[in-house]
Amino acid sequence: MATHRVGVGLLVGAAAAGLVHAAFTIYWAAGGRWLLRTVGAWAVPLADQNPVACAAVLGAVAVLKIAGALIPVAVETRRVPGRRGWRRLAWTGAVVLIGYGLLNVVVGWAVLGGVLSTNGGYDRSAELGHAALWDPLFLLWGLLLAGGLRLTRGRAALVR
Repeated sequence: MATHRVGVGLLVGAAAAGLVHAAFTIYWAAGGRWLLRTVGAWAVPLADQNPVACAAVLGAVAVLKIAGALIPVAVETRRVPGRRGWRRLAWTGAVVLIGYGLLNVVVGWAVLGGVLSTNGGYDRSAELGHAALWDPLFLLWGLLLAGGLRLTRGRAALVR
């Protein structure tokens, strides 16, 4: 029972990390500019040249992030049926988040540190944003999600 509660706590932590990601995406979709350069060189021109398309794409991404953040907690607290299928999908998400986050953190810092070189240079703001902020947050989200899923495995949802 205590292990299950710790697992639910990890799922809540994962949800918080995902919701932070989603909040920035919503902010940018609504026209916000703070830290937008840290996403990539493409983001600012897209927001300037086609704000409606940018808002639509970012809005859809935000919805996916919110769902990915909240569904595992909702499943584990009996608010969403189909526990087995949702957990499989959540495990897939955890693996993707961990792999994507870890790979991009390592590569980003290797580029910034001069260990890896890029043909034609790179966008320092975006590389730093991914290496130090966005991808570590993806990695944290994935690790917390995986830990929560592991500790709540094989048990019917107990928390109400």
